[in-house]
Amino acid sequence: MHRTLRSTTLKIPKSPKTPTLRQDFAASLVVFLVALPLCVGVAVASGVPAELGLVTGIVGGLVAGALPGSSLQVSGPAAGMTVLVLEAVRAYGLAVLGVIVLATGLLQLVMGALRWGRWFRAISVSVVEGMLAGIGLVLIAGQLYAMAGTEAPATGLDKIAGLPGLLVDAFSSSGARASFLLGLGTIAVLVFWRRLPRQVRAVPAPLAAVAVATLASAAFALPVAKVEVHGLLDSVRLPQAGDFAELAGLGVIGTVLAFTLIASAESLFSAAAVDRMHDGPRTQYDKELMAQGAGNTLCGLLGALPMTAVIVRSAANVQAGARTKASRILHGVWLLLFAALLPAALAVIPLPALAAVLVHAGCKLVPVRALAALWRDHRGEVLVLTVTAVSIVAVSMFEGVLIGLALAVAKTAWDASHIRLDVTDKGAGPIQARLSGNATFLRLPKLLDTLESLPHDRPVELDLSGLQHLDHACRTALENWAARHGGGGAERVKVTSAVMSGATGRVMAGEPKAVPGVSGAVPGVSGAVSEKARE
Repeated sequence: MHRTLRSTTLKIPKSPKTPTLRQDFAASLVVFLVALPLCVGVAVASGVPAELGLVTGIVGGLVAGALPGSSLQVSGPAAGMTVLVLEAVRAYGLAVLGVIVLATGLLQLVMGALRWGRWFRAISVSVVEGMLAGIGLVLIAGQLYAMAGTEAPATGLDKIAGLPGLLVDAFSSSGARASFLLGLGTIAVLVFWRRLPRQVRAVPAPLAAVAVATLASAAFALPVAKVEVHGLLDSVRLPQAGDFAELAGLGVIGTVLAFTLIASAESLFSAAAVDRMHDGPRTQYDKELMAQGAGNTLCGLLGALPMTAVIVRSAANVQAGARTKASRILHGVWLLLFAALLPAALAVIPLPALAAVLVHAGCKLVPVRALAALWRDHRGEVLVLTVTAVSIVAVSMFEGVLIGLALAVAKTAWDASHIRLDVTDKGAGPIQARLSGNATFLRLPKLLDTLESLPHDRPVELDLSGLQHLDHACRTALENWAARHGGGGAERVKVTSAVMSGATGRVMAGEPKAVPGVSGAVPGVSGAVSEKARE
């Protein structure tokens, strides 16, 4: 019996969950070390107590991390929301921030329930990249002032315009010079950290840079500002009944919409990027939007920062070997333990180091390298990206995004209205003109200029069989042109398609064929016109 029992025991398979849990545990520690300085830095840059950044990180791990949606992406306070949060705190106060975040979360829950999450993938990538680039530029400019220990101007243009004076002032006093140089040293550590041996790079670069700056500040007794510690419970503030009255203001409503649009877009685009990094389950976009909404609802009730999925932490999670959502939940546990047991440790962190971390993060938001490749293939997309970014810097976040979206729609309409006009004049008989593509009002001026340049004493055969779409404006304009060309009648113009006489404005046709005897380009209209037709 003893021998049989031992044989049976040896045949029991080892649980497959053990290596997965071990990998998730190790990944959670890496993500925690990456998230800790970023949570604190984003909070300080947003003009709120540092502990509120930790609260948002904790909610992102424990709440959003436990809900279905994306299995490996990590949520928390994001650098991309810093500028918008700072503007909201300055305009409405810290008390109203919780109400704004709460409304954002509820709106995300509704959008997820209506299955709108997938539609965020329809937003132009150029608009999103332009949005992030604009945020990055404002973030870089603002945090350079923080590195020097001075207060930044209110608007994005003023921040950028004041940079030359900032550099002069930064080296005019010993305190500002020490603060600015400490920030530059932190950026240098962040840039060169990836070139160090792999064993050293096991420590995340943001944590290492902040640790080096903290040690240097203490060793040389540098006169730089440190993080103010308020205490976790003292920093949390539940919204009061009177705070909700602010939701009646148009400015607050616009801020809520901006929070919702930017936080949702950044989270879902981050999910798409994370999906490309691993072979595990794909993101369920509607459920992920609801998970973000649940997290932001709780963050709003606690008066904390808004939450989004963060690509830096998510990439660290995947690269560290995470397999399930347990890693992001555990990272929230470690943040909670740190906030509960070691809050005083925040008081030794120099503010210039956190500002430098955000300057480095802001640089990553500006797609400098991608612009060159995009310019070669899609110059119109570069225009959308640039206008969006400049509008955010010059005007504001919400208006800049709306301008970018409007420009993207206009560009799409222009691209979709491609039309080709082929005119052949053999010297005898009628002039043959063939239209193909999409005839819309956007191309109408150049189209009419070309048709009206045709000889008025010659008959014209107008072939519309190649048109895929003919809108009302073009249809009316062609009818009027036909009447004018015929001298009050249509006997000189023969239309060889049923489009003009039929009730519909859409004809399905094959690819347009080349017409012999055609030369010379028509400005603004893709196609060609013979020399005699131009006389």
